[in-house]
Amino acid sequence: KSLMRALASVIRQTCSCDEIIIVDDGSTDDTCELVHSFTKTSPIPVQYVFQENLGPAAARNCGIRNAQFSHIAFLDSDDHWKKNKIEQQYNALQKNPEFLISHTKERWFRRGVHLNQKLIHQSGNGNIFAHCLQLCAVGMSTTLIKRELFDEIGLFDEGLRCCEDYDMWIRVSSRYPFLLIEQDLTVKEGGREDQVSFQYRVGMDKFRIRAILGLIRLSKLSTEQLECAIVELRRKCLVYGNGCVKHKRSEEGSTYLEIVRWTDMVMKSHYKSLVAIPDNPYIGESLRK
Repeated sequence: KSLMRALASVIRQTCSCDEIIIVDDGSTDDTCELVHSFTKTSPIPVQYVFQENLGPAAARNCGIRNAQFSHIAFLDSDDHWKKNKIEQQYNALQKNPEFLISHTKERWFRRGVHLNQKLIHQSGNGNIFAHCLQLCAVGMSTTLIKRELFDEIGLFDEGLRCCEDYDMWIRVSSRYPFLLIEQDLTVKEGGREDQVSFQYRVGMDKFRIRAILGLIRLSKLSTEQLECAIVELRRKCLVYGNGCVKHKRSEEGSTYLEIVRWTDMVMKSHYKSLVAIPDNPYIGESLRK
């Protein structure tokens, strides 16, 4: 099972982890029995938490709340780590104390076949805010994070059933730089139909649009960041709105195209006016000032 492969990659780390927290987000298979068997032989203390299916954001937040140590690494059950992943990141963070978050490069596989990453997917170092706005630029399983970062940024948005990582990374990158380890230390496996990224592969940008609107609402962006966020918001709303209209979802499409008109108004004012952000019933909450 992929879960056991992931756990094995944690056990064999050259820098031993202090604890393993397994959050079971409502599985209906034999996960509980597998974890119980693993716990008997694990050299690292294991905490198993079962919750009803609440989505990846809630599962990650559960892990954060239960974590007892200063650094937190995430590992999705489909993925696994190279054996020196944690050692490389921890040492890099110790040598560069100004950073609160590190990530690594990764290798991608889909159903066992290696995928070459496009240039736009290449991991970045330092200020990666503009890159994070474009797409999910940081692999969740690649990260090692000082827990104090969550005290500053907050936890994952549990209202997002998908793209909760995108939302987190645009919030983090708007305030902090990312420390990149220039090695493929994480292996990402994809292509399974039960994965959230597969289930929401159509229309995924509506979650990212909500995330950008939420970030703008916080009013903590610099003028340059605000310009970047609004340009990307416009692009995503234009593509998604026109897609809705094309597929005969005109009412939904018109609400996103209304946001496009709002971005045009803001750009004409040279980003000096942010009043009257349009309400969007398809996003699920009002973001009107």
